[in-house]
Amino acid sequence: MNLRLRTIAAVLIPLVLLAAVIVLFVRTNGAGLNVAPAAPIETVQFGRTILRPGEIELHLRNTSPQPITLAQVNINDAIWPYSVTPSPAIPRLGSAVITMAYPWVQGEAYEISLLSSSSIAFATSIPVAAVTTRVSSGTLLSFTLIGLYVGVIPIILGMLWLPVLKQMGAGAMLFLMSATVGLLLFLGIDATAEALELTGRLSDTFQGVGIIGIGIVGTWLLLDAIGRQQRTAERSEAGRRLSLATVIAIGIGLHNFGEGLAIGAAYAIGAAALGTFLVVGFIIQNITEGLGIVVPIAKDSPKLPALAKLGLIGGAPAIVGAWLGGLVHSPPLSILFLSIGAGAVFQVAYEIGRNLVWKRAGAALQERPLFAFGGVLAGMLVLYVTGLAIK
Repeated sequence: MNLRLRTIAAVLIPLVLLAAVIVLFVRTNGAGLNVAPAAPIETVQFGRTILRPGEIELHLRNTSPQPITLAQVNINDAIWPYSVTPSPAIPRLGSAVITMAYPWVQGEAYEISLLSSSSIAFATSIPVAAVTTRVSSGTLLSFTLIGLYVGVIPIILGMLWLPVLKQMGAGAMLFLMSATVGLLLFLGIDATAEALELTGRLSDTFQGVGIIGIGIVGTWLLLDAIGRQQRTAERSEAGRRLSLATVIAIGIGLHNFGEGLAIGAAYAIGAAALGTFLVVGFIIQNITEGLGIVVPIAKDSPKLPALAKLGLIGGAPAIVGAWLGGLVHSPPLSILFLSIGAGAVFQVAYEIGRNLVWKRAGAALQERPLFAFGGVLAGMLVLYVTGLAIK
């Protein structure tokens, strides 16, 4: 018992002393330094903008170090009446909804600025005004179909190349496995770039780069642990290859979740043309992902239910992503999910490179090293070209 008390005391004493140091610093006004800012530091993070006929609704969060009070709303430089829920006084990290009865016009652009009681302005814009998609059974069905078109169908179509893979020689398989690595690396780099771009629109309070680090590193470690556990449980070589294919499908599924988010968000803001281009581009791109899933089991004879399961694991997350992207607007969550997708495909690329290219295709790699180089480059170029239809 005494040992337990000493252990608890050893844990608590540094924390108590730390609290005392903080109190001392605050009570002495920063050790006598004038740390008060010359002007109030006020920032907000705009969330979703909802447009209804004759009404604009803004969602925002106070990311300032202190509470703020909204005092005025301007739409296209005109002062406009508004209401705030729950209150114009917004606590730190608190959220508010601003509603304005405004006769907006379909397809027009609007600039909206908010003024705080300290006369500090916060600006946002509506590039193209359109009625916001509402939650309904029809909407969910539409997003489900989009997810099927983007994720499940092209991946299953790509898996239909499995019989062709069985006929390939060692050199062709080395090239194809290397192309899969290149494909995944490109997807990871692209997802990371998109996440970094979103951090530019995120308040410093949410530490967007930190979210990216957590998503990439955490997902890598999680998938690595899952892969090791599955390989340990499976004793047969065929079972281990199927386990690797499952890990690849999980990684691709996490990435497709992010793709679904992007498409759903495009439709939600009324950019139907953008959403259509995204769908077509991802359909073309994701057929190669189905090919990547079946590469580890190319020499086996997996049963149809196992293949269907792999296809659903890799493609179905796009459906959930489309739901969330179309119905929920949260930049921090978008950054996190993009980072999770990036970490997933980076880890899967590493697994394929380590288990298939370097270990199992070692002899072919020694004889044809340029096949690996050409494969990685070809995989990246394929996605670059298909990406031209998306961006």
